[in-house]
Amino acid sequence: MSVDLSILELVTGASVVVKAVMLILLLASIASWTIIVIKWRDIGRAQKCADEFEDKFWSGGDLEALYKEIKQRGDAHGMEAIFVSGFREYLRQLKQRSAYIGQIDMISRSMRVAMSREVDNLEGSLAFLATVGSTSPYIGLFGTVWGIMNSFRALGDAQMATLAAVAPGIAEALVATAIGLFAAIPAVIAYNRYSDDVERLITRYDNFVEEFITLLQRHSSAKAGGAS
Repeated sequence: MSVDLSILELVTGASVVVKAVMLILLLASIASWTIIVIKWRDIGRAQKCADEFEDKFWSGGDLEALYKEIKQRGDAHGMEAIFVSGFREYLRQLKQRSAYIGQIDMISRSMRVAMSREVDNLEGSLAFLATVGSTSPYIGLFGTVWGIMNSFRALGDAQMATLAAVAPGIAEALVATAIGLFAAIPAVIAYNRYSDDVERLITRYDNFVEEFITLLQRHSSAKAGGAS
């Protein structure tokens, strides 16, 4: 007697528990791929924005003109948002004629807060990828164990033990493991890649904050020296 072991037949003929496991893994895989695509777009845009902004910032142009240009555009994000936050605080301090030490401290704090917001946006949903990557194989393994257990229970009730009697149950159980790996592998690869990209962006943002603060310190020192 031939047994239909096609993937579709194995899935539709699986037990309720194994079907539930497969559904959970399928939904996790769809959610993971959605996040992978979104993060690929967001991180790529942040990298491109940082490249373009640094070219403009270090080109020797007027920083106030650059600030007004970004403000008028109204879509500052990434390194631009950090610069806008710092330069806005710088202009506010100039109007209030704040003390030198307090001025630099407030500007640095404002840029750090903006940087934290940008980093939070970049890191959002990465934890979900890590969770899917670490738990999906175990969820699939649970479905596998359950399917094999049912196969051996059915084998114990059968009068004649044959491979055809247990093959469908074992095959459907292994499909659960395969789906678990299918959900986990892309999630792990994407999480590692995007985590590395985000760390590199954090380093660039941090370096920019320090360089911008140093630039303002030199500017303030020059003004103080000129005034004296």
